[in-house]
Amino acid sequence: MRATVIQMNSRTDKAANLAEARRLCSEAVKADKPDLVVFPEMMAFLGGSVKDRQASAERIPGGETFETLRALAVEHGIAVHGGSFYESTEDSELIYNTTVAFDPSGNLIAKYRKIHLFDITAPDGVEYKESAVVGRGSEISTFDLGGVRVGCSICYDIRFGELYRMLAERGADAIVVPAAFTLQTGKDHWETLLRARAIETQTYIVAAGQWGSYPTPDGMRSNWGHSMIVDPWGHVVAQVSDTTGFASAFIDSEYISKVRSSVPVHRHRVLKG
Repeated sequence: MRATVIQMNSRTDKAANLAEARRLCSEAVKADKPDLVVFPEMMAFLGGSVKDRQASAERIPGGETFETLRALAVEHGIAVHGGSFYESTEDSELIYNTTVAFDPSGNLIAKYRKIHLFDITAPDGVEYKESAVVGRGSEISTFDLGGVRVGCSICYDIRFGELYRMLAERGADAIVVPAAFTLQTGKDHWETLLRARAIETQTYIVAAGQWGSYPTPDGMRSNWGHSMIVDPWGHVVAQVSDTTGFASAFIDSEYISKVRSSVPVHRHRVLKG
């Protein structure tokens, strides 16, 4: 299976973001002929005020972003992992940071709400409080594509190895990490964390990120980008430059088996609490 990560610079114009997603997907399909395309976190709307973010949220199924992603899968005959976007529900004032995935026929095959919410203070003193707007997910999600099982995660989840271990125990061969990693944390932690998760789970890590600046009421903020695919040995096998774009790599099931056979950590695990 060939996977492609799409790197975007989404901002607060939803229509423009979705148009850019369509353009980048079409270019990636033409150039690399992937079986699976993965978008970044907040691909439809990034930045703005709390009210702006709430207004951008949509119901699943049936919203504009949902239908755009589904249409891309059908148009190109590929599986599409929608990164994430804001989901609204009838039973909560909070919105969710949610991903969906479609098979090449446009069938919904996975839905995942981000479990670990980004409530931190960055090194420059800027505070991020995702939980003020976003509800916490609780369900682990995987889906199957052509004999490859794919696990779902979103951005800040990458810091919590227990989620990735659980995905590996559920048979994941690849784990998707759509993200909007901040510039400051990204330059120091992004690649290190992705490679660590790949090595410890012996899976491919397919990480699509936001890149560049975006507006907030407190001024412009910036994302690190460097979308990449990491193999089960921890090697970066594809990476996007400092721009919008895409990169692709094969998810090689035989190589996964070889790594797991030569270093059988799944059989050596002692502490299981």
